[in-house]
Amino acid sequence: MRFHGFSAALMMACVIGLGSSALAAQGPLAMCWAPEQLAANPDERSPRKLNGAPDTKPVQHDLAAFSPIPEAQFGSIRRVKLPDGLKLVALTFDLCEERGAVTGYDGAIIDILRANKVKATFFAGGKWLLDHKERGEQMMSDPLFEIGNHSWSHANVRRLDEAGTRAEIRNAQAAYESVREDLSKRQCLSADPRALEGVRKRIELFRFPYGACNPQALREAAAQGVYAIQWDVAMADPVLMQTGDRIVKEVLAKVRPGSIIIGHANGRGVHTADALPDLIAELKKRGYQFVTVSELLAAGAPEITQECYDRKPGDLDRYDKPKTAASAAAPEPANQ
Repeated sequence: MRFHGFSAALMMACVIGLGSSALAAQGPLAMCWAPEQLAANPDERSPRKLNGAPDTKPVQHDLAAFSPIPEAQFGSIRRVKLPDGLKLVALTFDLCEERGAVTGYDGAIIDILRANKVKATFFAGGKWLLDHKERGEQMMSDPLFEIGNHSWSHANVRRLDEAGTRAEIRNAQAAYESVREDLSKRQCLSADPRALEGVRKRIELFRFPYGACNPQALREAAAQGVYAIQWDVAMADPVLMQTGDRIVKEVLAKVRPGSIIIGHANGRGVHTADALPDLIAELKKRGYQFVTVSELLAAGAPEITQECYDRKPGDLDRYDKPKTAASAAAPEPANQ
């Protein structure tokens, strides 16, 4: 069964190399930004607390039309079963941002991916997109990357009712579509009305905050027309004691064809950028091709569960406990 909503053409694009540097040179990324404007700025990396300053509010935006997810594809997608001999892997990075804070933009990660022509999927919070609007425009303009929905403010949906979960999803969708609309109005794109053809009008992929869900949240995600994307391999990069060498070792020990790997690009990934060059080189040496999550879904049969977890069922239950002053000051868990 072909995965509903994802064309086989995505798979062909991966295999024959569409989205490579030749195509990138013609797209909005090169039309609107010079290389030095795309390069990492270390000052953007570190998250900061607002300390009472006004927080970013959701935008009012009429959402693009969508259809609910078919019942047969309802659930949490951990990985994809591929045809024998096809070695594809999807790198994903979360760009989460909670209320009362502005998280960072780890541009070194993006620079490494671009330098190595490696595709990746970024799950961006709606609040993050509005607080990093130009970086969001750059990333959605880059044919190497796709953007997924990571909720508005990284709220644990297991502690929200149906309306709260719906608002988290829809407010993030509105942020993406608003940023895309602003991108479309840039003077640098006025000469070519086709420049935005490769930038999707709406997001079809969603990752739950903390990777935590329940049946109600899974139903709401499907009703909002987004596929719930989990992972089967974690960099564990928010762990303060993590090292670049350990990230490489742990990922290589667990990765297999069809894997979805999670890391963080919001300044809360510890040594993520340090690990990437060796990780990319070793995966290529082992015969892997890097694809977006959408391309991965189009290439095989998604493995779907009816619960969300990191390594084993129930291991994300810890996020259901209200934060105390002590827990708020504690190191971040493996995956946030």
